[in-house]
Amino acid sequence: MADPSLTHIDAQGHARMVDVSAKEATLREATARVRVLLSPATFALVQDGAMKKGDVLSVARIAGIQAAKRTSELIPLCHPLPLTWVGVDLVLDESQHAVEISATCRTHAETGVEMEALTAASVAALTVYDMCKAVERGIRISDLRVVHKKGGKSGEYREAPHPLGRGGGVGGNEAVGSGVVTAINLSTAKGTKKVSVDRALLVAEHGIAGDAHAGEWHRQVSLLAEESVDRMRGKGIELHPGDFAENLTIRGLDLSTLPIGTRLRVAAEIVLEVTQIGKECHHGCEIRRIVGDCVMPREGIFARVLQGGTMVPGDRVEVIQGA
Repeated sequence: MADPSLTHIDAQGHARMVDVSAKEATLREATARVRVLLSPATFALVQDGAMKKGDVLSVARIAGIQAAKRTSELIPLCHPLPLTWVGVDLVLDESQHAVEISATCRTHAETGVEMEALTAASVAALTVYDMCKAVERGIRISDLRVVHKKGGKSGEYREAPHPLGRGGGVGGNEAVGSGVVTAINLSTAKGTKKVSVDRALLVAEHGIAGDAHAGEWHRQVSLLAEESVDRMRGKGIELHPGDFAENLTIRGLDLSTLPIGTRLRVAAEIVLEVTQIGKECHHGCEIRRIVGDCVMPREGIFARVLQGGTMVPGDRVEVIQGA
């Protein structure tokens, strides 16, 4: 008898397409990631746009988007889905001579888009290989996985932080602790409530593009541990990401214990430097008024952006040793 949890296998053990006719169509989203590891020489050619076949990153991005739309033709038991959006980002990780690929797919349908995101990331990675194979045959493609999905009966999933981090790092530093970004929150004007977003661009020596608090100062990005928010929820108050005015909500790292000067690596490329621990609660703080306490002044931290890049929920955050 087949395992009833394996929905693509019937009671006789035969492969089958799952019938989703009775399921409700809802908004679905999934993000997948993969890495392409190059030699230093090949990486330099990609970085400089000097590969003979053309712009590697642009061609791979288009290939990933095209692949997402044809997933059901490649994976036998996948349903054809009306994709409403596909985004493929390729970021160069100079410290690891790697191309970090992130693919996000959205639909309003009866089933999820994890396979579409995985297919987009995979084909983008294979396209990088194809564009570069003339100069290097030993290119490695690794760490393909779903980092985030939401929608449907199973609810939301986020990749858990790996206890050992990725290893390596900026300037050869090693990661000694890690967590995961659970939410990215922005406000377009100071004094207004922050709103969670699907992705953000961090700009070196500026902050998060489009955020009202970005600029040439030491508090470009604010961070708060999800565990700190959980403690406040325990006081009976309903809280959402960004309610403490934090840009990044992080789970798995005790941020308030990090000394000033600590460097954090987010995903593969972004590097933040801690510049301040806590701050005075802003005038008229609603949370302090309701429960008599606010964690941001004690446990929130601030950082400046040393190295920029694109960030999505589910990205790893690592403390870099010896920064």
